[in-house]
Amino acid sequence: MTCPHVEELPASVEPDNPDGCADCLAAGEHNWAHLRMCLSCGHVACCDSSPRRHATAHAHADGHPVMRSFEPGEDWRWCYVDNRIV
Repeated sequence: MTCPHVEELPASVEPDNPDGCADCLAAGEHNWAHLRMCLSCGHVACCDSSPRRHATAHAHADGHPVMRSFEPGEDWRWCYVDNRIV
């Protein structure tokens, strides 16, 4: 089952920083649990189990509703608006 926000996403996006959380790295930090990638713009950020929770902050600040796991072997997506896996 999907949500209407998935239909609004671009066909594909490239990660802005495949090496880790772009926001943590910009601050000189390397302390994150898992990575997520915004499916609107490709921003790679840390998950809510990480100290800074940059993925959620990005979604709310930029209004980008859907992200996916950026962990190897994972392909699930999360919609921040609908608060569910899509």
